[in-house]
Amino acid sequence: MAFQKAVKGTILVGGGALATVLGLSQFAYYKRKQVNLAFVEAADYISEPVNREPPSREAQILTLKNTSEFDILVIGGGATGSGCALDAVTRGLKTALVERDDFSSGTSSRSTKLIHGGVRYLQKAIMKLDIEQYRMVKEALHERANLLEIAPHLSAPLPIMLPIYKWWQLPYYWVGIKLYDLVAGSNCLKSSYVLSKSRALEHFPMLQKDKLVGAIVYYDGQHNDARMNLAIALTAARYGAATANYMEVMSLLKKADPKTGKEHVSGARCKDVLTGEEFDVRAKCVINATGPFTDTVRKMDDKDAAAICQPSAGVHIVMPGYYSPESMGLLDPATSDGRVIFFLPWQKMTIAGTTDTPTDVTHHPIPSEEDINFILNEVRNYLSCDVEVRRGDVLAAWSGIRPLVTDPKSADTQSISRNHVVDISESGLITIAGGKWTTYRSMAEDTINAAVKTHNLKAGPSRTVGLFLQGGKDWSPTLYIRLVQDYGLESEVAQHLAATYGDKAFEVAKMASVTGKRWPIVGVRLVSEFPYIEAEVKYGIKEYACTAVDMISRRTRLAFLNVQAAEEALPRIVELMGRELSWGDSKKEEELETARKFLYYEMGYKSRSEQLTDHSEISLLPSDIDRYKKRFHKFDADQKGFITTVDVQRVLESISVQMDENTLHEILNEVDLNKNGQVELNEFLQLMSAVQKGRVSGSRLAILMKTAEENLDRRVPIPVDRSCGGL
Repeated sequence: MAFQKAVKGTILVGGGALATVLGLSQFAYYKRKQVNLAFVEAADYISEPVNREPPSREAQILTLKNTSEFDILVIGGGATGSGCALDAVTRGLKTALVERDDFSSGTSSRSTKLIHGGVRYLQKAIMKLDIEQYRMVKEALHERANLLEIAPHLSAPLPIMLPIYKWWQLPYYWVGIKLYDLVAGSNCLKSSYVLSKSRALEHFPMLQKDKLVGAIVYYDGQHNDARMNLAIALTAARYGAATANYMEVMSLLKKADPKTGKEHVSGARCKDVLTGEEFDVRAKCVINATGPFTDTVRKMDDKDAAAICQPSAGVHIVMPGYYSPESMGLLDPATSDGRVIFFLPWQKMTIAGTTDTPTDVTHHPIPSEEDINFILNEVRNYLSCDVEVRRGDVLAAWSGIRPLVTDPKSADTQSISRNHVVDISESGLITIAGGKWTTYRSMAEDTINAAVKTHNLKAGPSRTVGLFLQGGKDWSPTLYIRLVQDYGLESEVAQHLAATYGDKAFEVAKMASVTGKRWPIVGVRLVSEFPYIEAEVKYGIKEYACTAVDMISRRTRLAFLNVQAAEEALPRIVELMGRELSWGDSKKEEELETARKFLYYEMGYKSRSEQLTDHSEISLLPSDIDRYKKRFHKFDADQKGFITTVDVQRVLESISVQMDENTLHEILNEVDLNKNGQVELNEFLQLMSAVQKGRVSGSRLAILMKTAEENLDRRVPIPVDRSCGGL
């Protein structure tokens, strides 16, 4: 009979976001954990990594091709697959991992950025007396503490506020949150507490204050999900796992057991997506950790295998940082349709989500305008009416596919499992499905335990509890100060490098280019408003980045923070990558086009750009139309009915403002809806209408023309009698 085991875990993929370096909660947590490491035991028995640095991708592919047989072959380079590879290799098993796309290119990079136990699951466990859900929450809380410990540079505790608008809810939610602390036990990050109305508004001033009774604040973890996933994969590589991204599994290999004649899975036929080369990778055990694509691999093993994955799309949006405090999140426990919405500070921006909608499995999920507006409406309900929540303030949006699963061995095959599931097919393919980000390590442990038992592999117990991930071992909250002092980096850039690369930040700093300025001495930024520097592109290639999309979305997080900034940085990123990877002109153009399509469809640029089109309505009052026409005609002095860069340049020079021609072309192109090289009056009125309705924000042309008009109006002619007569 096939071996099958339902194991503890949850289905919804959580996640977390990178906290500000030296934030008070992170620093206090770090200091406290220095004297409270009782739960970390396994790492004492781990030998040092076999590689000081991860081997190159080329070296890893050679290992895959030349190894006669691995003990474990993991398919899938998300959090769970990378965790399986790390768990296996640290037990002494000969391990390989292949990923069709890039590490963390799917669900693992598109989460809510939380490392959490699951407050709502605890509520369900109590209300329904469900012991299984209680155990699931307890396990997740243990894993939360472990993840914060092994990657302190990428994670930190985050206080989350639960606003209360009805008096009876205060004791109800207080009891629930205190039970959350109690279940965490020694792994409690910090005790929850109650705030009065005035104190709640002091901590979260943009909160809706009408009928506010008070608030409860509890703590969960937050992390940079894509970088965390990458750290797990890189750590596995350093310990000796042969890991390769852009390596697609074309089919599974099978061979017959000489004793029973029964066929079992013995490896996979792999294709290097970048070169087209195909070869076999043989292994005693193959693990399917492909998230939403679970059933695709299961059907490679058995074309009649029942589908167990029921994918659900979760959309998130990113808004400017001023929408939330720097160090306080918000939880809406009951939205208009019963879903939960988080509103969190993330990378100095604000992230809001998520939705929960059935979807088809795709490699390129697209955030829908309907879901974006649903999140915006929920945010409006919780923010003060003084804060105008504008559609134009959505800087990026993405959709992640949660791999919800049914248990194939359950009597009720239609019921969604609240736990992750390890399933072993008749031919020995091990599938790990479901679960959430926080419990990736325990999921991996359960999976490798099943592999060892089923395939009679020689290995000891899991050793990943307390095992530092790449960059975490020698990190400290003050590490960034050394980067400033030793290399002459800006403080903001140094903090970013320390919080992204941990103790490997010094290697990035060594690659940094000289700026030619008095300060900073080194560290040329990719875009002015974000602390990403050019050296990260060079270092990202050492971290297996192969494409421009890898760089803007997972080595840096630009695409997830601001799609326009990411597009602005693309040409320089492609130029730097091309130099390092010897790309020709055609390859550079291909990378630019692919990356722009990624931003347009998958990161919300399409939805953003559709807020202003040549079909946009003009909904302005007559008085507003007259006002904007007068503004337009100050630039269109010849009454042509349109303006060009020459017109704008003339007005700017008259008020002593200098701007280069390329920048002017970019500014006008944003509003040139019919792309004829000029902005007509109608296009300008469409822009101002969209600005008034909140569909567009931060329009450079709108702000430039308003500022110029104000400057022109202030230039009142000096009367002759005030200038001593003159000649």
